[in-house]
Amino acid sequence: MKIIGSFVSPYVRKVLACLELKGINYEVDPITPFFGDEEFGRLSPLRRIPVMIDGDFVLTDSTVICEYLEEIRPEPRLLPSDPKERARARWLEEFADTRLGDVFIWGLFYPKVVSPRVWGDPTDEERIEKSLSVEIPAALDYLERELPLEGYCFGEFGLADIAVATFFRNAAYADFKPDPARWPRTARFVSEVLAHPVLEKLGKLEQIQLSASIAGRRQALQDAGARLTPESFGEREPRRGIMRL
Repeated sequence: MKIIGSFVSPYVRKVLACLELKGINYEVDPITPFFGDEEFGRLSPLRRIPVMIDGDFVLTDSTVICEYLEEIRPEPRLLPSDPKERARARWLEEFADTRLGDVFIWGLFYPKVVSPRVWGDPTDEERIEKSLSVEIPAALDYLERELPLEGYCFGEFGLADIAVATFFRNAAYADFKPDPARWPRTARFVSEVLAHPVLEKLGKLEQIQLSASIAGRRQALQDAGARLTPESFGEREPRRGIMRL
């Protein structure tokens, strides 16, 4: 199985964590969507990551990919067996992918980290301030009511936990962490989930991807033990995609 997408992407991180937990062998083409070539655009018409290639079968949405993994490899189960809990887990993943994606990725990580590095644009301080002062606190106020006082969301470590916490790692790359005095449940939950061995393992590869040059990235990741595809869908110059870019 092949996954196209940067280790730093919260959506890619979610899929890789599920693959690791289920013991499915995979290789990664660690490109950001901005550097995807024409073939990448054919596989991912919205030019988004991750893309999963399983033989001649291709999927391009992290939620759909994770559901596919759950169906082809049911154990260990990453969604609850109880229908109501399973539905709630799916809702938490949807809230994370949409609202946390909006406030943490498009409202903080992209304007503070990606846009200056990839496009050379000035930091959008107004957008970042709105995220930090209004949008992020509102999202965390909701999570504070929904997340458990202790442990994981549904007993065993699963997809809902990963889906929520993955965005906080990107927030940390943009120098934001939830205030434990204001959001104690959220801060405790995020810290515990991100400390899981699977996410710690992926985090080490993320640090390499963040610190290495574009030219030396693949070699640095391979030297660290990452299983990379022999070929890449990346190209040298970035291009803006369809959605928000």
